[in-house]
Parts: sequence; structure tokens; C-alpha cells
Amino acid sequence: MRLRALAGAVLAAVLTASMLALPTPAAAATADRWGFAYVDNPAASVWTVLDTTRQWGSWKTAFPAAWADGIKLAPGRFQVRFPQIGASSRGVPHVTPVNRTGHYCEVVRWFQSGVNEIVDVQCHKPGGTRDDTPFTVLWTTSSGVLPAGTSHAYVQWGGGVVVQSYNSTGPVNTVTPVGVGQYLVRFPAVGLAGVLAGDVQVTAVQPNAGPRRCKIYTWSAVGSDVQAYVFCYDQAGAAINTDFVASYHRRRPVIGSLAPPSYFGYQGTAVGGPTNDNSITGVGTNTVAPLVPAGRYLATFPQIGIKETHAQVVAQGPGNNYCHLTQPWTYTTNVDVDVICFDNTGVVTPHRFLATFTSRL
Repeated sequence: MRLRALAGAVLAAVLTASMLALPTPAAAATADRWGFAYVDNPAASVWTVLDTTRQWGSWKTAFPAAWADGIKLAPGRFQVRFPQIGASSRGVPHVTPVNRTGHYCEVVRWFQSGVNEIVDVQCHKPGGTRDDTPFTVLWTTSSGVLPAGTSHAYVQWGGGVVVQSYNSTGPVNTVTPVGVGQYLVRFPAVGLAGVLAGDVQVTAVQPNAGPRRCKIYTWSAVGSDVQAYVFCYDQAGAAINTDFVASYHRRRPVIGSLAPPSYFGYQGTAVGGPTNDNSITGVGTNTVAPLVPAGRYLATFPQIGIKETHAQVVAQGPGNNYCHLTQPWTYTTNVDVDVICFDNTGVVTPHRFLATFTSRL
């Protein structure tokens, strides 16, 4: 009897564990909680509501009067508070500086504070000195499996291991170090077989707030898998090991949710095909035009500038160059995203990039 009871208990435990391991079905909106914002005044010394035309989040359904706000902690150090969507250190953030001076930013940490989610950001000017700059920021966390046709995935690398992984198709994403500051990130089953599609973004994470930045060296399709080489650098432009978060989205916005938002687009210079996609006008309809000085570009996304909006940019290609936003994007219905790229010293220099844009609708 004792052995039979023990066997029954073990079987029950195994069944319970199996049930917990099963992915939870998801509706069109895969992201459980998300928010995006634009920090237009990084010098705000008290909690200050951020630009209300360039922020939104999943809290708006239940708390329509709530807004994301932020506060400066120290030179270049700024915290963004997304209300009512706290979920510990789950999910991933992305951050993109907005300036013409070559400042760059990384995420220090993200965490729950009461009912809120806080994203802690540190920015630096060329050379590594901590200094203020405006920036865009998002945070999103997801669960569940989606039907074929669209996909969203992310991975967090920290302390030499994968800290967390989400993939809307079910498999686990992987990260493999291939050199100092160099990593191969693989998102299984998210792409189109043999065709590079969708968009990738990466953001450095540095818990000690030291100057770090990461980029996409190159990315490719391997069957339906998408693999991206992430290269990371310090203030001297030297390759350095660091924590980071990377994400992928195809036929979905960068935050992962869909319907809403239904207005989104992404594109990469020198890539083409379905890496240039627009939810309203289709594949290949976004454009990039060079501006003056060389190294500045105007990325245009037709017909998706609806209501509160958001943009993220990351450099793509060899070397320690980096790219970000020059100024807040402008739109009527077409969206103009002004992108600028730099060499390690902060000199404007031509380079490739990946840009993604979404509306809250």
C-alpha cells in the first residue's frame, strides 16, 4: 500500500509538471503586458509624465487615465515607470537614443515596483562619460504559442547564460558565444523557409552601468530559423563581453502584440525582401533616403502614423559603428524616421541599420 501510494504521488507530480510545461494558447495579442515611451526631458529631477503623444501600453485598457513617467537619478541615468503592468524582471526592454551627438544608451535593469514596471537606463556620450540624452524605450513580456503566419521571440543573455527565452512558435531560443563580445543568437521556427524576413533588435544590458552598446553584425535565415550575430563594444570601441537582450518580430510590431496594434512596419538597409514590410502597404513599400551629412538617413513608413507611436533603431554591419534616432519622428499618415550613424568617436559615418515602427492602434 505504501509503495502504491508513493507511485501514485509520483505520477500525480509528473502529470502536474507536464501540465505546467504546456504552452498556454494565445490570441492575436501575444504580449501579456507591454509599454513604450519617449523620454524627451532626461533632466527631469522629479517623476514627470513623458510625452503623451509617443507613449502607450497595455495598462490603458483598465487604466486609461494613467501615463508612463520618469525621473533622472544621476548624469545619464534615468528610470522610466510603466504603470499597472509590473511583472518582475520578466520580458525584455529596448532603448534607442535620440540625438545628433553620438550619445548611446544601455539598460541597467528592469524590475517591478508595486504595481508598476521600472526600466532603468544609463546613457553615455562618445568616450564613455555618463551624460543625459533623450531616448525611446519599450518593455514587453509574452507567453503562449501562436498559429503560423506571424511570430515574435526574445532572449535575455546574462552572466554567461540564457536567463529567459520566449518564442511564439514554441521552441527555446539559444545564444552561443563565438568570440569576445560576439554571440550567435538563434530564434527557431520564426521565419520563412529559406527567406530572410522580419526584423531583429538588440540592446546592451550592463548591471554596473558601464558604457556598453550592441549591434547586429549580420543575420540570416537557416530554414525557418532566424540567426543573428550580436557584437558588443565598450567606450573605446573594443569588443567586450556583456549582457544583452535581443528580439525578433515578423508580421507583428516590435512589442509582439497584434490587432491592436495593426499599424506597424520595419526595414533594414541593404537587406530588402520581407525584411522591408508594412502592415498596411505591404512588402517593399518602406523607403530609405540619404540625407546630409553622409551617415544620416530618412526612413519612411507609408500610412502607419496613427495615434501614439514608437520607433527603435539598431546598427547592422561590421565594425564598432552604431546608429540611432536623430530627432523625434514626424508623421501625418506617412512616418518619417530620421536615423543617424556614427563611428566610435562620435563622427557621423555611413552605416547600415534596422528600424522598426509601430502605432498604438
